Amino acid sequence: MLRRQIGRKFESLRKAAGLTMEQAAERLDRARATLHRIESGAEHVRYRQADVQQMLDLYGASTDDRELLLALTATTRENKNWWHDYIGSGLPRWFQLYVGLEAASTRIRQYEAELVPGLLQTRAYAEQVFNMPGGSINADDSTEQQRAIQLRVERQALLTRFSAPQLSVIINEAVLRRPVGNATIMSAQLQQILKAAELPNVTVQVLNFSAGLHAGAMAGAFSILEFPQDSNGREVEPPVTYLEAATGSMYLDKPHETATYNTIWADMSARALNESRSKSLIHELAEEYTRA
Repeated sequence: MLRRQIGRKFESLRKAAGLTMEQAAERLDRARATLHRIESGAEHVRYRQADVQQMLDLYGASTDDRELLLALTATTRENKNWWHDYIGSGLPRWFQLYVGLEAASTRIRQYEAELVPGLLQTRAYAEQVFNMPGGSINADDSTEQQRAIQLRVERQALLTRFSAPQLSVIINEAVLRRPVGNATIMSAQLQQILKAAELPNVTVQVLNFSAGLHAGAMAGAFSILEFPQDSNGREVEPPVTYLEAATGSMYLDKPHETATYNTIWADMSARALNESRSKSLIHELAEEYTRA
């Protein structure tokens, strides 16, 4: 999120200076693609101090903007987030941004049609998921697979940290009824969901079969992430809707995209069982797996 803020600030300064990206790239003696990566907040951009100062000079940055961007870019050189240990093994590059945004969020809303959300998965359930062929993790590489599973487990500390985000989850009833692994794994998994739902910052709703056709049927699984506000009550980062596929992902943050997914969420939330009835159904199904 820090890099995205830096990128937007550089973009704003460039536009205020009346320069197109092509013009700025030419004057900075850089490729347009490099400037695009800087302004989009790409994870692997290196903000060397001399380069930052050159950009600030070209854009005619004020003293305040200069001090701010020099400090922010210095932070990217000093800090290393915990998930960086997984880069190159167990963490696809297209997923890195999501983990960073998730860690910086204040509210997460997730709809899952096929699987238990990653933040609620047990290790045994996650092992079954990562054993499936065709995913982003090579099922034949046991080391990579174990690192991916460990990453998933470590991400769950997000829910119990200081100033934890509010997590709201809607799960399709099919997710609860479709066995993943054996009955023991499923029973423990449903108990894990119930345990998480007891946290004050976690709510779980089940979109039961009787809800009929719903807006999420056309949308598929998605996550909506929201971020902190500054002292003036303005969002430091616009909401992001995350969509994931087997080989990549999309990050949607345009206002009309956010509005569309907010509408989809509202429809599903209204049709789903309330929290109490959802917990009752999950408990009932967990007991069925226990007896199986």
